Amino acid sequence: MMPPSPVTSVTGRGWAEPRAPFPGPGPGAAPVPPAMAVPATEVGAAAFVTGPCPAATEEEEDGDEELLGAGGPRTWTPQEKLLHEARLKAKAKRRLRRASSRDSARESLSEGTEPGPEPGSPKGRAHDRRSRTGKGRGLPKKGGAGGKGVWGAPGVVYGYQEPDARDPNYDEVAQGDTVYATVVPELEEGELEKNVQPMVLEYFEHGDTSEVMELLRGLNLGSRGHAVPSLAVALALEGKASHRELTSRLLSDLVGRVVTPEDIAWAFDRMLRDLPDLILDTPEAPQLLGQFIARAVADHALPLDFLERYKGRVDCEHARAALDRAAVLLRIKRDVNRLDNVWGVGGGQRPVKHLVKEMNLLLREYLLSGEVAEAEHCLRELEVPHFHHELVYEAVVMVLEGSGEEPVAKMVTLLKVLWETGLVTLDQMNRGFQRVYEELGDISLDVPLAHGLLEQLVELCFDRGVITRALRDACPARGRKRFVSEGDGGQVKQ
Repeated sequence: MMPPSPVTSVTGRGWAEPRAPFPGPGPGAAPVPPAMAVPATEVGAAAFVTGPCPAATEEEEDGDEELLGAGGPRTWTPQEKLLHEARLKAKAKRRLRRASSRDSARESLSEGTEPGPEPGSPKGRAHDRRSRTGKGRGLPKKGGAGGKGVWGAPGVVYGYQEPDARDPNYDEVAQGDTVYATVVPELEEGELEKNVQPMVLEYFEHGDTSEVMELLRGLNLGSRGHAVPSLAVALALEGKASHRELTSRLLSDLVGRVVTPEDIAWAFDRMLRDLPDLILDTPEAPQLLGQFIARAVADHALPLDFLERYKGRVDCEHARAALDRAAVLLRIKRDVNRLDNVWGVGGGQRPVKHLVKEMNLLLREYLLSGEVAEAEHCLRELEVPHFHHELVYEAVVMVLEGSGEEPVAKMVTLLKVLWETGLVTLDQMNRGFQRVYEELGDISLDVPLAHGLLEQLVELCFDRGVITRALRDACPARGRKRFVSEGDGGQVKQ
């Protein structure tokens, strides 16, 4: 019977250990059952198939090394060599981690911090801020300045920080005096024209420069202050003489309050360059622009050397015509501080005596020329629709003081045209005739036949549709004086 071969025992750590052969049957020894004899190759294979077991302690590892070396020199398989090297590397890493943890504990004690609880205690694990991933030196995260409820590392002094309005603890009252300012963005070119043009057109109706200045102060003109004079002058060129007069006054009042003289100079310089385009809509634009420049220089809205800047530097014939017109006006009015009458006195701003004189001159020129269109044009230029009753009054009185049938026919024709075109309204026509009716007694002192002439004129106007029946019936009629018979007592009856 062959002696049993040495077998390898399987330890709990997943490797096989050589083991001494079973002793033979001796006296008092129990026989070994055949089933317990396992070949060495099968045991070794089973040892490497099983998975890894929990790590052993350092004392067990030292005992295993002694056990491995106790059997004497033997041949190691490649699998055993690889497993042994991996085990040695893992043991070296564990020793390194323990050494770094001890060093960090010593550093904390040397800085004067109180020693914390034991690492193994549950309280220490709950409040331990060291990394648990096994990386790093085991120091606290963020240098001890991290974690919930921590305001920073010990010894750190923070400077003053501006209060944040989004802070839940922000108190607006505690911040002191708060100044609120309205920021108005600068107007773009298109927006400026959209806002300023209605202001200028409305100004042409009420003529109040202070209101325009208040509206312009509410706008952020920025670097586009020159656009206001340019737009106002362009609108006035297409308007009437009264609009030009109002525009000149507006420019004079805006200087130093809303715009500067250089802004107005820039606006006129731009309009001089744009004269070829302005002539398409306003053929007399060069003369009108020259009058604007002369009036602005006289009002000190433009620098006194404005015309001197263009001597010998203008190539456009229209610009030269405008500058020559301004130079002539300033030379004629060199002794006058203001060119007040450069546009004429327009509208209701004219004195009543001046308007009466203008209407008398208009009617006399019409009787000489007989041109109804010219008389209508002159009446429109006066721009006094509320004073047209004076024209009717002067026309009737001129017929009564005249002689012949021709003046009567011409005046009736003129009144009919003015009535049909709507230039003279029904109210103005009635007021003119009623004024004649009221003053007929005084007129008859100079013109004894005034009653008869007035009756003929009123009847002719009614036939031509100039006046109404009620106005014709209101005409006063003078009866002739007669003496009655002696039985009447010699009384004179009207």
